Amino acid sequence: MELMGRIYDENPETNEGTINATIWDLHKTRSDAVTKPSRGLFLPTSSGLTAELAVPISLGSPDYSESDFYEPFAEFLKTELGEATIAVPIGGAGFQKKWGTPDVVGVYKPLASDRIKFDQEIISAEIKTDPTQPVVAFGQAVAYRLFSAKCYVVMPKTISEDDKDRLESLCMLFGLGLVLFTPDPKKPDFNIRVRAQRFLPDMFYVNEFADRLCKLDPSAFNQLFG
Repeated sequence: MELMGRIYDENPETNEGTINATIWDLHKTRSDAVTKPSRGLFLPTSSGLTAELAVPISLGSPDYSESDFYEPFAEFLKTELGEATIAVPIGGAGFQKKWGTPDVVGVYKPLASDRIKFDQEIISAEIKTDPTQPVVAFGQAVAYRLFSAKCYVVMPKTISEDDKDRLESLCMLFGLGLVLFTPDPKKPDFNIRVRAQRFLPDMFYVNEFADRLCKLDPSAFNQLFG
């Protein structure tokens, strides 16, 4: 779509359908210059790679930490996605169980004004600022399904196109949500790619999670379930 839009902007007299029909298989018709390493991703071949396409990579330490995005995503979960009535940052290793410690936990529960009441639902999110850890983030988010009705993987937009494509496909297969963000705490610009599906969690693990959260952080527990 980006390629088609660029061509159309420079050649507005050309029909968009004609452009799409011409470029959809560039990796076949122009295999000498274009390659398609994964679905939806077109890249120039090594012979067609020019200097201006090179992207400089900074090896310096980022001026932010993963925890800087917990609160902004909690707000995004409530106000933008509308998935949670209340959401709070948890994160860290407070539970002493890596797979059982979401970075952000939300609860979707009925309001006093709701005419028809319903059971509370836990929504969990795993946030990574390292674009090379999609597999780790995915594995942890899947584990949260034991006690969560919905789970989200949250990754920076700097993730490689190949990893993003594979992660998006896995999230759709396993019912996880996928959100990408700009690694800037002041303006993370969260963007939903896949909506999380609702699952019925195991109530044994729901109560185990609630008990651990209550002991670790009574204030967070009361915010979520009070």
